[in-house]
Amino acid sequence: MRTPVNLNRLAYFAAVVESGSFTAAAARLGVTKAVVSQQIAKLEEATGSALLLRTTRRVQPSEAGRLLHARCAVILGEAERAFDELAQGVAEPTGTLRITAPFDLGTSVIVPVVTAFNQRHPACAVVLNLTDRTLDLTAEGFDLGIRVGWLADSTLQTRRIGGFRQVLVAGGAWREAAAHLPGPEALPALPFVANLALREPDRWEFARGEERRAVQLRPAISIDATLAVREALLAGGGLSVLPDFILGDDLARGRLHPVLPEWSLPEGGIHAVFPATRFRPTKVSAFVEMLVAAARRPGGLAAPFPATRLPP
Repeated sequence: MRTPVNLNRLAYFAAVVESGSFTAAAARLGVTKAVVSQQIAKLEEATGSALLLRTTRRVQPSEAGRLLHARCAVILGEAERAFDELAQGVAEPTGTLRITAPFDLGTSVIVPVVTAFNQRHPACAVVLNLTDRTLDLTAEGFDLGIRVGWLADSTLQTRRIGGFRQVLVAGGAWREAAAHLPGPEALPALPFVANLALREPDRWEFARGEERRAVQLRPAISIDATLAVREALLAGGGLSVLPDFILGDDLARGRLHPVLPEWSLPEGGIHAVFPATRFRPTKVSAFVEMLVAAARRPGGLAAPFPATRLPP
């Protein structure tokens, strides 16, 4: 009869494969390197296979190791989800929830959700860092990050919260001139306010059905913050592209006006990102669920709301 495998050793094995070294795995697990080495040796003995290939630079899984790790990921993932489900049912968010988010989305969307979350879970304090810089969640000690746009390849865990549209708009002073534009190719004739927070602030691709038009603009004003671009438009600075989640009230009140509404711009995503750890505290899951609920309302995250009207 085969000796039962100690399943705890799978966690040690997975940590070594995912971190690439015994030292990093030990730090991740909070044990000594000797303990990790001993547990891997016993696992290899139990399986009768060399699971890891040691080099001077890195530890890599063997063919047998890759097969075992694929199964480990499923087993450990199911165990994590089981514990998370139990925790969600019995645990009230406590401690301090640390979040980072872009300044524009954070101001218009995240702050009301943070307020509602704190009212619902007063035992959990919230620290919200608003910055357009992409911070290292682990190094900076954040539980959660909110990212807007298109995610680069990353080791971070992610969950899509919702999406947003980019809208070409004009301030009131330029409404009449913008209304007579024949198409995107005519945009360089009007003053454009470029958002330097974007990767390509002066180049935009418009779509209308199957038709595509790429336009290179010559900015009259360039600003490195989205909300400041909005202020420039309200002051009569010209035209620009802004995300819909900050435009709702301005469009409804006629302070800003859509330009070339029959043409669309690329849409982006809003994602919650988490440090690559196995455990996700209740406070994080609870906040993300509130954010998802807000995104599912009519109008999505673009619709303003008071904290007291968030879904329970």
